[in-house]
Amino acid sequence: MVSEIIANKLSNARHVAVLTGAGVSAESGVPTFRDAGGLWAKYDPQQLATEAAFRADPDLVWRWYSWRRQLIANVNPNPGHFALAALHDMFPRFSLVTQNVDNLHQRAGSREVHELHGNIERSRCMICEAVFHGDEAPPGEHVLQCSCGGAIRPDVVWFGEQLPEKELRFATEAAVDCDVFLTIGTSGQVYPAAQLPLIAKQQGGAMLIEINPEPSALASMVDECICSPSGEVLPRLLDAIKAAR
Repeated sequence: MVSEIIANKLSNARHVAVLTGAGVSAESGVPTFRDAGGLWAKYDPQQLATEAAFRADPDLVWRWYSWRRQLIANVNPNPGHFALAALHDMFPRFSLVTQNVDNLHQRAGSREVHELHGNIERSRCMICEAVFHGDEAPPGEHVLQCSCGGAIRPDVVWFGEQLPEKELRFATEAAVDCDVFLTIGTSGQVYPAAQLPLIAKQQGGAMLIEINPEPSALASMVDECICSPSGEVLPRLLDAIKAAR
């Protein structure tokens, strides 16, 4: 249940910041990063999601990402995604930051999504950084070259790579500025994203709310923990805010 304390705090919030993780999309049936089957069961994802792996065998890496793209294309946003899109217009400022790469927030109607780990539906050139969307991206399993001659890779953050500076800066500034921070479907173990809720609470003095089926590694730090799937909680949260106003 959504407590009266949470509903009242959110109904009067000036700036709400949200961090979403894999748990939000798992409710849509998106397999986690390590879920695999058939041929891919024998591969360690960490051996495929690196620049070194791509340079050594780009076709293999693209086959894996094409497989993942096809899986994600067959799922739909869930009620949690749609509720977050609806929350956007309910506050003077609303900041949505995600660790997910599946594009489901955008497909649910969220207009401004700050992606810490990239987007699997995009590709980019390894030399000139040109970005390719949708049909412009490599359509199958073989690597294409950009007009500048550079190899085109998935536009996601691989192991050993830095998060996009602009997105991380936005997320950090939002954490400091917000008065309510929602951490949803995250494990609280993947840094630097896991630091954002702590920044919100310790530097910004925000109320920290966790929504997860099971308490995360951050649970001892939060002000309120709702132990239920976000697809169930967020629509109720939306209704509770409306009722409190």
